[in-house]
Amino acid sequence: MLLELAQYLAKDIRAFNVFGYITLRAVLACLTALTISMLAGPLVIRKLTAYKIGQSVRDDGPQSHLSKAGTPTMGGALVLLSMLVSTLLWADLENRFVWVVLVVTFGFGAVGWVDDYRKVVYRNPKGLSAGAKFFWQSLIGLMAALYLAFAVSVPTSEKLFSLFTDWLASGLPLDLPAQADLMVPFFKNMAYPLGVWGFILLTYFVIVGTSNAVNLTDGLDGLAIMPAVMVGSALGIFAYVVGNAVYSKYLLFPYIPGAGELTVFCGALAGAGLGFLWFNAYPAEVFMGDVGALAIGAALGTVAVITRQEIVLFIMGGIFVVETLSVMLQVGWFKYTKRRYGTGRRILRMAPLHHHFEESGWTETQVVVRFWIISMMLVLFGLSTLKLR
Repeated sequence: MLLELAQYLAKDIRAFNVFGYITLRAVLACLTALTISMLAGPLVIRKLTAYKIGQSVRDDGPQSHLSKAGTPTMGGALVLLSMLVSTLLWADLENRFVWVVLVVTFGFGAVGWVDDYRKVVYRNPKGLSAGAKFFWQSLIGLMAALYLAFAVSVPTSEKLFSLFTDWLASGLPLDLPAQADLMVPFFKNMAYPLGVWGFILLTYFVIVGTSNAVNLTDGLDGLAIMPAVMVGSALGIFAYVVGNAVYSKYLLFPYIPGAGELTVFCGALAGAGLGFLWFNAYPAEVFMGDVGALAIGAALGTVAVITRQEIVLFIMGGIFVVETLSVMLQVGWFKYTKRRYGTGRRILRMAPLHHHFEESGWTETQVVVRFWIISMMLVLFGLSTLKLR
């Protein structure tokens, strides 16, 4: 909105041309989202407390967490509100990638909202059934994957429809342009063609997998939001590079017209996340809930797909990956040993991994800060792929 106003005023006042720069608008989007979060945070917390929207704590979790019961949850709505307002103010609203990321983000946020609502209203820590949650996540993820398979392959929406009809007419085995190939970091010219079906499958797993990975990580005060901010900020840099014809050519990245505008969205995500962290830091005044965790994870996955950095996301989001693997291994080993020996056995003291370290004697703040440090190292390593090729 403000970009359109600046473009109109720039016809008479040249100084307003400065708002055409993506980097400036990304910084302003970050500051706007941060300000909204900081100002609206106390009001949101008071409203959640008044409506008794408190966290239900699982009785099979760490005993130290029982004192957190009743802490306001669904605070992720504050993050989403800040991101939405800031993005609408500073981003180019004619950009197709901005809208697809917003739709996916708020689609997953809606799933998380229903899940949190059931937890709060029915006092059931399990919330929405796993089957129902997976169905809606899959539906949104597949729709986004189908659209992005063609959107990243062509420079305009008009050509997108033409490519889609060609795909249907070919009997569905159509290959995609090089922009849609899977890029391998640290190599100059190593990329693997995916085809339409391969792209859709990969995109689906990246979006849905990242969404659930962030959700699993969100178990301690401030644990998930700071790595998400760091990863989101780094993806904003990648978005700027692949959306710039000069930089993408110099750094040997595929040029994807319009992707640079996602830098503004990533700036809004970073600002909203930092504002939320002010209230979510230990001891947390509010929890993010599934409404925030699922949405933020889906947003990161979608931006990574558009910028063709799925493998780099795997590296930078290593904390999310390890947390997810810890749950999968723990559950799988428990079921296997129970079937074979009659008694389930565990690899970790408790899953996800952050609970294992708590049970091993680390304090909550030690776990959180150390995971932050690891995330920062992984993000810097991921950013090194910009040049180390």
